[in-house]
Amino acid sequence: MSEQEHQITKNQNQILQSTETHNSMQQEGSNQIYTYKAPWLIYAMGFQSKPSPQSRIAIGSMIEDIQNEVFILQLDKEQETFGKKAKFNHRYAPTKVLWIPDIEGKYPDLLATSGENLKIWEYDDQNSQVKIKWDLKNTSDFNAPLTSFDWSCKQQNYIGTASIDTTCTLWDIEKQTVFTQLIAHDKEVYDICFSVDHQIFASVGADGSCRQFDLRALDHSTVLFETENNNPIVRLAWNKMDTNFLAIIEMDVNYVTLLDTRQPLLPLAKLKNHKDYVNAIAWAPESTTHLCSVADDSSALIWDFSELQNKSNDSNSIDPLLEYKAENEISNLSWSLTKIDQVSICYNKSCQILNV
Repeated sequence: MSEQEHQITKNQNQILQSTETHNSMQQEGSNQIYTYKAPWLIYAMGFQSKPSPQSRIAIGSMIEDIQNEVFILQLDKEQETFGKKAKFNHRYAPTKVLWIPDIEGKYPDLLATSGENLKIWEYDDQNSQVKIKWDLKNTSDFNAPLTSFDWSCKQQNYIGTASIDTTCTLWDIEKQTVFTQLIAHDKEVYDICFSVDHQIFASVGADGSCRQFDLRALDHSTVLFETENNNPIVRLAWNKMDTNFLAIIEMDVNYVTLLDTRQPLLPLAKLKNHKDYVNAIAWAPESTTHLCSVADDSSALIWDFSELQNKSNDSNSIDPLLEYKAENEISNLSWSLTKIDQVSICYNKSCQILNV
């Protein structure tokens, strides 16, 4: 990643900075940060993950009411516009929104949301409309709310969901059937993520553990990490290029923990430069060592943990490679799988696209 001078959009004075050189990390000629202001607080968000001349992001409202919304935003660099392309209603605030990870462009424009159920939507670009395709829920009388889900990059008909009822459920969305459901934790499950190997997934939860599962042997799991005093783990992300590495976030901490699956229970490193609680993490789509984290300190940090391999001492601490300061606490982020130089963040009612 280059560190060349960078200016931001017309109405802002922020600078995307390296923590050492105070230079920005954008190429000249692509020097804008685009901002969209929503009419409500934003939490759930995700980049479209298929080839397209435009950049599209879905964002979900966080309204304390039954009626919520999801907007599809589109960035047109040539026209220098970033605005709403379509919208649809959503029952309760979506806990997560993901587009189908279709980097080869084989499938229609599908996106999924979680909340009371797992819902699959289809976006019609020609008419700028969204319609419900599948509303997936277990056949039991009680359907516990879903905290999160993940869409398998290698087997796009698989989606795994995490629930407050301690279970993870694997769906075959094309058949609209449950592939398997298992009790994953002793308490609520807060997040789930597939590895590069689509047969492997991991989950984290309120019991303070990170557990790895293999679809070929679901009768047992591997405990990858347990927190001190059983502090809940709220988020995890698997390295997009190397199945050995994960990152996790504990509840109410100002650091990110890196894990190596080959050394269970021993953290590889703790990334501690945030000054307030970390809220979200995302790995670079085409790098084995770059990770982005965002926090309540209004900062987005990009890390390169290859520096750990070059440490001459036993320290497992590194400094961030790059830093961006937003106007307020950053609640979430998404790193584009197809436009690998674009990271999107949200804070309050703002969604921004940053070039890295």
